Amino acid sequence: MTGLSLPPLNIPALLRQYNLRPHKGLGQNFLQDESALQKIVSLADLQPEDSVLEIGPGLGSLTRYLALVSRSVTAVELDEGLFPALTAVLAPYSNVRLVHGDILELNPAKLMETSDYVVVANIPYYITSAVIRHLLESESKPRRVVLTVQQEVAERICAGPGEMSLLALSVQVYGRPTIEKTIPAAAFHPAPKVDSAVVKIEIHPQPVIPSTHLDNFFRLAKAGFGQKRKTLRNSLGALVGREHAETILAAAGIDPMRRAETLSLEEWGKISEQCSVNSNQ
Repeated sequence: MTGLSLPPLNIPALLRQYNLRPHKGLGQNFLQDESALQKIVSLADLQPEDSVLEIGPGLGSLTRYLALVSRSVTAVELDEGLFPALTAVLAPYSNVRLVHGDILELNPAKLMETSDYVVVANIPYYITSAVIRHLLESESKPRRVVLTVQQEVAERICAGPGEMSLLALSVQVYGRPTIEKTIPAAAFHPAPKVDSAVVKIEIHPQPVIPSTHLDNFFRLAKAGFGQKRKTLRNSLGALVGREHAETILAAAGIDPMRRAETLSLEEWGKISEQCSVNSNQ
């Protein structure tokens, strides 16, 4: 990304000009640090023929850079109040299409003109898990996802056995996440209370768990983490019955006294497979 630069947006001035106030309930903290913006675009590793789906363009700071290095950008923004400013900022970029809507209610396959696209998003904590799963369960999955999220959320996404969470499993079953950059709170306007991090997720061609076992995988993982202080025998037992849970765990070679966060993705896969096998017997 060396050499790629744009005149910085004056976020406070834009907000005043259009009589806007950042919406706390929507997690609106606008990234204004130019080096961070350039780094995010660099991490997206975009080619001139690529299509980009940006979720939450805000005031267009990042959208402008994405437009410079890709064929097209589809930017989905929930807050209709931002559109006058956003439209003005992005007027010079004919390859940007603005869409007003909730990404969770939109079908990525219908939004994007190609099945090969990259997602870039700066999303608030409260919808992180839902957005990721919505994207990765679409019939038209992106090949790469680059997310700016709270530092703590980034660490949860990339966690391994011992600190596993339902969020980590939900992401890692579809792709390989890595934390690529920390962004200090001061890089945003208004500054949030915590630092953020950029997570890059390289999407697997197929989910790690076979599609025939995915429903069981999510059902069992939700049960396990829903009562994560309990042993697997008890947390899974609440879903399928303790005797059935013990049978499944024994067949998968998993100690029933372990807890959900100690299991690897592969071990959850074994449990899901055994649940499918036992259900069909």
